[in-house]
Amino acid sequence: MEILYSDKQIVVIVKPVGMDSEHEVPAALGGDIYPIHRLDKNVGGVMVYARTKAAAAALSKAVQEGTMVKEYVAQVHGTPPEAGDWEDLLWKDSKKNKVFVVKRQRGGVKKARLEFTRLTAGETSQVHVRLHTGRSHQIRVQFASRGFPLVGDHKYGSRDQATAPLLFSRRITFPFLGKTMIFEALPSWFIG
Repeated sequence: MEILYSDKQIVVIVKPVGMDSEHEVPAALGGDIYPIHRLDKNVGGVMVYARTKAAAAALSKAVQEGTMVKEYVAQVHGTPPEAGDWEDLLWKDSKKNKVFVVKRQRGGVKKARLEFTRLTAGETSQVHVRLHTGRSHQIRVQFASRGFPLVGDHKYGSRDQATAPLLFSRRITFPFLGKTMIFEALPSWFIG
């Protein structure tokens, strides 16, 4: 785990693939650590954690107000459009830990929105994604539902040999104590 920034209130890290963001990362960091957002265990990237309850409240407020911006890179099968702004209704089957795009609003269904720009095109393509909502498996489901499953994402339709979805939290931007904080990193597989 790489630490990008640390002070008495927050710590920003690059979470490795295979590490649980809600339990293993806080344990590895030690002390009082408050998760603000999460990444699936099989996804890596930039994350921020609070070290105090006050910092956790401020960061949680940024998430709720949409001022915490999370951007990702992903490698998908096929060639999606050059850019897009996708809104879907997502429903999570908790027993199967799988998310589905559904047609109508009902209990447990949540709106999901993301914007993307295609960076490379080919048999597989790389995309830059900005999340507007943080739903479970959101990027994975929204791309797979349109015929562009993430490379390595066997849960949502990929049939390749990669061992984990090629999805990475590349940049996080948020207001904190009167400043705009920006942290970023890129995965080894990124070529865009």
